[in-house]
Parts: sequence; structure tokens; C-alpha cells
Amino acid sequence: MENEIPTGLIKFTDAAARKVMELIMEEHNPELKLRVYISGGGCSGFQYGFTFDETVGEGDEQVVTEGVTLLIDRMRVQYLMGAEVDYWEGLQGAQFVIRKPN
Repeated sequence: MENEIPTGLIKFTDAAARKVMELIMEEHNPELKLRVYISGGGCSGFQYGFTFDETVGEGDEQVVTEGVTLLIDRMRVQYLMGAEVDYWEGLQGAQFVIRKPN
């Protein structure tokens, strides 16, 4: 796959991929991919968010797990190196999360 991030640099967990696949099936749109976006910086640090996208842009890098694609803008990949994108469910709800070792 073109522009695919080498295995291990950013981990897209099986749990996250399964949840994305579940949402894709609910939407009846196999073209959907999960996109990570990053905003902010400075004193408050970076804010990470998720959205669905049908299009792989020219500047997008990809991580594929269980046939599901995670998209990250090439200019933002450096801020996610070593991170894990996961799906978490707990007493306070459920959400996609990013865990960074540093």
C-alpha cells in the first residue's frame, strides 16, 4: 500500500480496528477510514481528535489493521511516532484514545 507507515512506528490496535469496522458496517460505507487530526501545541500541548474520511489524500500516511485504515497527515506523523491508537470502554463512556510513551 502506498504511503503506509512501517509496522511498529504507530500502533493501531485490534480493538480500535474492530470498533472502526463496526461503525463502517453501521454506515454501510466500506470506503470510510479513521483519520487522526492534531491541533494546538504551545503551553497546552497538542489536542488529538478523530473523524471519518472516505478519501486518502496525497499527503496522507496509512496504518492498516484487520483491513481497516487509519489516516494521518504526513506532516503530523512525527507527533505520533511511538503512539498507540486504541479504543477504550469504561464506566465513563467509550472513546478512541492515543497513548504516547513520553
